[in-house]
Amino acid sequence: MSSLSRELVFLILQFLDEEKFKETVHKLEQESGFFFNMKYFEDEVHNGNWEEVERYLSGFTKVDDNRYSMKIFFEIRKQKYLEALDKHDRSKAVDILVKDLKVFASFNEELFKEITQLLTLENFRENEQLSKYGDAKSARAIMLVELKKLIEANPLFRDKLQFPNLKNSRLRTLINQSLNWQHQLCKNPRPNPDIKTLFVDHSCGQPNGARAPSPASNPLLGGAVPKPGGFPPLGAHVPFQPNSTPVPMPLAGWMSNPPAGAHPAVSGGPIGLGAPPMPAGLKHPRTPPTNSSVDFPSADSEHASKRTRPLGISEEVSLPVNVLPVAFPGHAHNQLLATPEDLPKMVARTLNQGSSPMSMDFHPIKQTLLLVGTNVGDIGLWEVGSRERLVQKNFKVWELSACTMPLQASLVKDPGVSVNRVIWSPDGSLFGVAYSRHLVQIYSYHGNDDVRQHLEIDAHVGGVNDIAFSHPNKQLSVITCGDDKLIKVWDATTGTKQYTFEGHEAPVYSVCPHHKENIQFIFSTALDGKIKAWLYDNLGSRVDYDAPGRWCTTMAYSADGTRLFSCGTSKDGESHIVEWNESEGAVKRTYVGFRKRSYGVVQFDTTKNRYLAAGDEFTVKFWEMDSTQLLTSTDADGGLPASPRIRFNKDGTLLAVSANENGIKVLANTDGLRLLRTFESLTFDASRASEAAKPTVNLIPSSSVVSSVALSDRVAPTMNGDSRNLVDVKPRVAEEANEKSKIWKLTEISEPSQCRSMKLPENMRVTKISRLIYTNSGNAILALASNAIHLLWKWQRNERNSSGKATAGVSPQLWQPSSGIWMTNDTTDANPEESVSCFALSKNDSYVMSASGGKIALFNMMTFKTMTTFMPPPPAATFLAFHPQDNNIIAIGMDDSSIQIYNVRVDEVKSKLKGHSKRITGLAFSHVLNVLVSSGADAQLCVWGSDGWEKQKSRFLQLPSGRIPATQSDTRVQFHQDQTHLLVVHETQLAIYDATKLESVKQWVPRESAAPISHATLSCDSQLVYASFLDSTVCIFTASHLRLRCRINPSAYLPSSVSSNPTAHPLVIAAHPQESNQFAIGLSDGSVHVFEPLESEGKWGVAPPSENGSASGVGVGVGGSGAAATPLVGSTSDQQQR
Repeated sequence: MSSLSRELVFLILQFLDEEKFKETVHKLEQESGFFFNMKYFEDEVHNGNWEEVERYLSGFTKVDDNRYSMKIFFEIRKQKYLEALDKHDRSKAVDILVKDLKVFASFNEELFKEITQLLTLENFRENEQLSKYGDAKSARAIMLVELKKLIEANPLFRDKLQFPNLKNSRLRTLINQSLNWQHQLCKNPRPNPDIKTLFVDHSCGQPNGARAPSPASNPLLGGAVPKPGGFPPLGAHVPFQPNSTPVPMPLAGWMSNPPAGAHPAVSGGPIGLGAPPMPAGLKHPRTPPTNSSVDFPSADSEHASKRTRPLGISEEVSLPVNVLPVAFPGHAHNQLLATPEDLPKMVARTLNQGSSPMSMDFHPIKQTLLLVGTNVGDIGLWEVGSRERLVQKNFKVWELSACTMPLQASLVKDPGVSVNRVIWSPDGSLFGVAYSRHLVQIYSYHGNDDVRQHLEIDAHVGGVNDIAFSHPNKQLSVITCGDDKLIKVWDATTGTKQYTFEGHEAPVYSVCPHHKENIQFIFSTALDGKIKAWLYDNLGSRVDYDAPGRWCTTMAYSADGTRLFSCGTSKDGESHIVEWNESEGAVKRTYVGFRKRSYGVVQFDTTKNRYLAAGDEFTVKFWEMDSTQLLTSTDADGGLPASPRIRFNKDGTLLAVSANENGIKVLANTDGLRLLRTFESLTFDASRASEAAKPTVNLIPSSSVVSSVALSDRVAPTMNGDSRNLVDVKPRVAEEANEKSKIWKLTEISEPSQCRSMKLPENMRVTKISRLIYTNSGNAILALASNAIHLLWKWQRNERNSSGKATAGVSPQLWQPSSGIWMTNDTTDANPEESVSCFALSKNDSYVMSASGGKIALFNMMTFKTMTTFMPPPPAATFLAFHPQDNNIIAIGMDDSSIQIYNVRVDEVKSKLKGHSKRITGLAFSHVLNVLVSSGADAQLCVWGSDGWEKQKSRFLQLPSGRIPATQSDTRVQFHQDQTHLLVVHETQLAIYDATKLESVKQWVPRESAAPISHATLSCDSQLVYASFLDSTVCIFTASHLRLRCRINPSAYLPSSVSSNPTAHPLVIAAHPQESNQFAIGLSDGSVHVFEPLESEGKWGVAPPSENGSASGVGVGVGGSGAAATPLVGSTSDQQQR
């Protein structure tokens, strides 16, 4: 059925409901399958009308459609069966069993047998699982909760649970409009037309004929028909009427306080955004249409009307007689039906920016050039086709002396800067960057990687929240808005300020410049939810209107400039996308499909004059502009943040989406893939700057860059910690302005009040934690104890923890299924405490693979049941790692120094890798380099190609002189999120390696007298390293330089009796997968502790100055000057206290 026919059904449903045809309404809902009325379904279930319940469901799904549908029907029929048993109506129960429940026997024969056995019981509550069954009423209520969850999760009910947002009596309104239109075409229109029937077109009689009552009073139609002579101007219904002189058409409908005098550009035409309300050619048509009935285009006619016309054929087309080729006010846009295949939904490129993307924009002409701004002030320019980063620029102040004193003082006090917006100029010759601190920087672009500084403007006091380009007076201008409640316009050539617009009473969040005919204007939104509009004069705002959500709102026009949309998120997380009727200053339609409480501020974009897209609920959601219902969505193969940032290219063939771990995913449709493929075979011009001259992207910043951690000053705070606090880059300012920043002190945490920590509920059977990991969802922690028992702590969603994620503020539950079993590994040694434990978690957290010296076991994480066991020792498994692209492939490190590549699905060892001399202690895959890196107790690293499993490189660790490690000392490896650098952990050192060369680029070594390192891990954003020591100390380092920034002493989390002489010490440490400042440690006494910084701090200490020769307290290289081929940084004086 076509889209318009589907909408007609909704209009009929609304009409029937308003006319109280209740049974007919639900019959049409069921037969059409367009809208599932949950309220009606609930009522029927509560009343036990089982036949009607199943009949209604049958319009939407069948028993065997999918597992959700099967579960829905099973629960209903089971309840009906139990109620018959409860009434001791055995014959009815047998009838239900045979006719309704037997269909499930083929899927679960054991369950069907158990249900059948209930017939033999006097009271079915004797069955243990049904012992808590109350009466029919309470059981139906409990079942309904489950049914609603199943229906909402069932893809067959997607987009069918929400009725469109329609104005009252919409069908009547359309009929009135049709009658009005027919009356316009009358040869002799009469003042009081005679409307007696809808079965034929209206036509006025002869001028001397009898007169009938006006349609305004016709009880059937129930609505007024405008007077003859054409439709009234839209302004006649505008709530904000001009008081005196006319104003420019685009703003007239939004007017609240129009200026007293006429603007020079005022048009004397009727009020309205688009063309005049009735095109002249339609008031006096040459040939009146001869349509004989009020009709809608059929599916076939719509299909014919949207076929592509051959080149050269006239634009005149033969439309069905009832579809007039005219543009009604507000409906001038293309009405072709949308096809989801047009949307870019296939992941074509995955890029890593190095810090979290805050804003992105494609070049308007070179549509594969992507500009990116990040939360640490970095600017990146990517050629998406070739996956090449052409430009990488860290934030720096170009001319500090030209900046205001408040900005200079602000940067010295806290150098953290975030990009709030990046945008190209209309011709792509310039791009602008708005920062969270005062500044706007404009760059000129000259092709390839040639980017030059053009203008630096100290634009606003506080953050600059948005930037845009516009052409008022045929001259390119830059428009900015900021925390100082101002909008400013600047000459894009000279940087001269042209206008300042005052009137907002809250920080201005966004600007949207536009023009209609020869009228140039700017819409602006503020954090109090106010929308204002400005002409390029100094006469004040022309509009004062409330945006839905009343908080963070952005506005955008469709590509052809005819339709205006806004997207906003309230402080409570309620998000709205709406289309505006510009002529009335009112919301025209509201799009549905958002999560009730969005996790962050939702961003949106438009494309092709047809689609809207928004990032919400870890997905990208799409709407057709003419339909309020969600069209489709994509999770881009997973890995998206809660509210991803998105941006289409000009043609809508590519969509850039921000991803977790500083990633950017570029989605493409068929045309987009074709566009990208042209780059895969292109040989780039030799005139391009040589690789050596290009800015290199490196994990380790230049020595002249000083790093610091600071929260972004973005005016729209994110919710539920969606944004990460990453390493911000300090501006390169004059030496005298930098003196204060050199005063740095290590953050020492020695008291429980100085951080948030929680000891998780204990299991008395556990004596030592050997392995520790967060689940990928971030709402649980899994530990493996030395006695082969697994412990799982789950955090529940509640008032104190709305996200349901792991936190140190709310105690979790030590979870165990109702069966009472524990996940326990097979052990063979007489003393399992001496065995090496290892485990690996599947991506969807559904199962864990684990070993404790015996067979490898596969456990179901929901039931704790053992699914299978394999590979009995010897040799015994000592490390496990899933292949990143195939969960069926697992790399297994063995205690005989070999590595086995095992295919779980076919139960077969595909390859056996040999290169170490002692047991394997670490494995890590890189999907970017297509390699597996292994580490062993022999202090050796090996790199293996994951295609043919050939050995590519190997290298022994540089052990510091004078340090003799234990004979079986573990070496652990973990890839940085850029997938090319590697954290290497050994009891004698922490090191960052370049995996492509297997060379150490940074190293940190504790003093000889210090306790050995027990374990270390990267934070989820790879900006921090969490390390635990055998003296119970936990240290936090910046990952970029391996510089100590915070130390947590035992007294901060262990009882005073223990911390003074700790026998319990951390053996393992794990980082939260989404919260970069949260980690957990597992101790030798069987306890697990979760740590977070104080909410007032938001981070672990302050990053120390970099080791550029001017920073204080920098020691010599490890092992003495020049001891290594690559620069290795030694310890600061604070670090030497370790």
